[in-house]
Amino acid sequence: MFDHISIQVEDTAASAAFYDAVLAPLGAGRVLDVGEVVGYGTTAPSFWLGPASPGGGEAREVHIAFAAADRASVDAFHEAALKAGAGVLHAPRLWPEYHPSYYGAFVRDPDGNNVEAVCHRPGGPDDPR
Repeated sequence: MFDHISIQVEDTAASAAFYDAVLAPLGAGRVLDVGEVVGYGTTAPSFWLGPASPGGGEAREVHIAFAAADRASVDAFHEAALKAGAGVLHAPRLWPEYHPSYYGAFVRDPDGNNVEAVCHRPGGPDDPR
């Protein structure tokens, strides 16, 4: 869980289009635009995109995990990410090495960041509990 996170991106418009698509299935969306800075959340911004500073070197990979209400939302996130052109790191599945009900999907956003949707709730035929 996080209060907010901000990442630097090379192309704010391309990244905003990606996050518009993949956050919608999780019940979040764009709530604030301030120039080239875009804020996402449900009622207030908790995830921000901002332009990378020119000459600041290569962007570093960031891992961001978004909470999903259920496994269907994780699956919808993954499908939306594929349609938005994301690179797949890990398709939706259980990750028992984290805990028995950890269900997550991992993708790369347009800037190479590792983006995850995760549900911690037990349920479904693939859950061992």
